[in-house]
Amino acid sequence: MTILQLAEAHIIGAVISFLVSIFVVPAVIYFSEKKGLMDAPGERKIHDHPVPRLGGVAVWLSTMLTFLFLVFLSYYPYGSLLSGILLGSSLMFLLGLIDDIYCLDAKFKLFIQLAIATIVFCLGIRIENIYLPFGISFNLGFLSWFVTTAWIVGVSNAVNFIDGVDGLAGSVISVSAVTLGLIAASCSADMVGPLIAFILAGAMLAFLTYNFNPAKIFMGDSGALFSGFLLATLSVTGVMQVESVAMWVPLLVLAVPIFDITFASFRRIMKGKSPFVADAEHIHHRLLHAGLSQNQTVLVLTIIAAIVGAIGVLCINVSIIKYFIYAMALAVVMLILNFQARK
Repeated sequence: MTILQLAEAHIIGAVISFLVSIFVVPAVIYFSEKKGLMDAPGERKIHDHPVPRLGGVAVWLSTMLTFLFLVFLSYYPYGSLLSGILLGSSLMFLLGLIDDIYCLDAKFKLFIQLAIATIVFCLGIRIENIYLPFGISFNLGFLSWFVTTAWIVGVSNAVNFIDGVDGLAGSVISVSAVTLGLIAASCSADMVGPLIAFILAGAMLAFLTYNFNPAKIFMGDSGALFSGFLLATLSVTGVMQVESVAMWVPLLVLAVPIFDITFASFRRIMKGKSPFVADAEHIHHRLLHAGLSQNQTVLVLTIIAAIVGAIGVLCINVSIIKYFIYAMALAVVMLILNFQARK
C-alpha cells in the first residue's frame, strides 16, 4: 500500500472510533454520576465541583471496539507484538481504573507498571538497538529490558502527569498519536501500529469535546495510563525499530510530557522530596500562575506539541508533512462538528 492509501485507511479508523466515542462518553458520564464515581475538588485541583472521573473507560472501550472490529474484518495481521500491545494497554487501563476508584499507593502502582512493561517485553516489544544521527548505532544487549521498561513506564506516567488541566492531556495525546502514526506508516512495515495510533486519536478527539473547560468528565489515571502506554509501545514497534529513525525522534514527538515529568522529578529530588509526591508545580500550573486561562494553557502546549511533531515528521520524510497538516485539519473539523452537534 502507498503512504496515501495507508493514511486513508487509518483515517477511516480514526473516524469510526470518533463516532463510537461520541456515544460511549455520555453513557460513561451518566454511569459515573449515578454511581457517585466523581472527582472531588482538592488543594492541588483546579475544578471547584465534583466531576465524573472515569473518562478512561470511554477511551479504552472506543479504541478497543474499533480496533477489534477493523482487525477481524480486514487483512491486518495478528501476532505476539499485537498481543503485547492489547494486553499491556488493557492491564495499564485496569490499573488506572482501580486507582481512580480506590487511590492506590504510588510505589505499588510503579511496581505493577514495571510488571506490565516486563510482560510486554517478553512478548517482543523491546528496544534492542539505539539509532543515533550520522548512522551511529549500538546494541543494548542485557540493558534492553531496563531501557524498554523505563521508556514504557516513563512515558505512561509522563502523560498522566500532564493531565491537570481540562483538555490538555487529550490534546497532546491526539497530536502525538497522529504524528507517531504517520511516521510509522511512512518508514515502517508495521501496519497495525499506525492504525492503533489513529484510532486512539479519533477516540480522544470525541472525548475532548466533553473534556475541554468546563469539563463534563475527566480522563482519570485509567485513560492517561492507557493512552501513555499505547504511545510508548507504538513508538517502540513502529518507529524505534527503523534504522533511519534516530532515538531523538520519538523523544521530540513526546517532548511536552517527557519534559514535564523530567523537570518535575528533578525539581522534587532537588527539594529533598520523593519524585512520587504530587505537587502543583507542573508546566501547566506555571502557565496558569502566569495568568493564562485553562484554554489558553491547553492551546499553548498543544501548539508546542504540534510544532515539535511537525519537526519530527520533516526530519524523517518531508513528503508526508502534507498528510500531517491534513490530519491536524481533519482533527479540528471533527472537534468543531461535534461541538456544534452538542449545542
